[in-house]
Amino acid sequence: MLMESRAYTCIVRCERLLHTDAIWNDLLSWFRLPASCPCDHRPLVHGRVKGLRDLNINAMRARQSRPSVARVYSYVLGGRDNYGVDKDVGDFFMGDLPGSEMLAITNRQAILRAARDMASDGIRQVIDMGCGLPTDENVHDVLRRKVPDARVVYVDNDPFVVAHGRALLAIDENIAVVEADVGDPAAIREHPDVQRLIDFDEPVGIIFGVVLSFLDDEADPAAVVRDWSQRLAPESRVYISHFRTGRTREAVATERKIRDAFGVGTWRDEEKIKSFFGDLELLEPGMAPCARWRPEPPAPGTDPVQKDLSIWEDLIVAGMARKR
Repeated sequence: MLMESRAYTCIVRCERLLHTDAIWNDLLSWFRLPASCPCDHRPLVHGRVKGLRDLNINAMRARQSRPSVARVYSYVLGGRDNYGVDKDVGDFFMGDLPGSEMLAITNRQAILRAARDMASDGIRQVIDMGCGLPTDENVHDVLRRKVPDARVVYVDNDPFVVAHGRALLAIDENIAVVEADVGDPAAIREHPDVQRLIDFDEPVGIIFGVVLSFLDDEADPAAVVRDWSQRLAPESRVYISHFRTGRTREAVATERKIRDAFGVGTWRDEEKIKSFFGDLELLEPGMAPCARWRPEPPAPGTDPVQKDLSIWEDLIVAGMARKR
């Protein structure tokens, strides 16, 4: 009974989520659970936690010893699905670079606005590349406000992210979480869940939320985007956010510290990032800092004057393009 209770707290959307080393004994087992949660959450799929059997368990354990981009990002956003090494890195950023949490906050907000606008433009199926850990609001939540039957595939190469995603995001048959490398588009397209959910003869939304910043030039992120765009139907959308090369001393220091912390990361200038869209039609407002990319309209009666951006808010730019 205790194990079953702990499984629920780990796997189901619940504020009592456990965050101890014992999580592995629960999360990495193949549980047979009742068809619904006693906390009255959404039913589990077929009375089981769907998808845990094929997790890369050895890789998950190995990654506990080094910081993960996804887990640090989640920690900065207020998430608790992380390890001590991730907290150390996140605390370092927020302590040594006060205000730098705005990098994560504004990027996440822009991704959700991109999902909102994709739905408004008639997109009914989305692939979220480098999705990271679930947050309070996710891409499918935003899409389904306008498109209740929207289909979403979340992609990440971190087994820890995939485990949590399958437990917390894959709430029905129209959502899947796939373990794959963003730099290998063919492998993603060939994945059974992608083939099941995504119809490339219809418009598709592709979200690259900062993930291309972690592909070096040898991995050729422009070729990755081009590979996708060549296979998309007309009226598809591609959204990209990316770290922009620092234009101040503080920005350059942030770039160096992020790269040192994770051992990966390539920041690029705005023209280089823009070039990733290739022949796609860049939509308004073009490339802009995330905080200024299609912001929510001001509340009635409030001053619409645009505030100055902090140095951190200026470091990630975003844009969305359409395939004609």
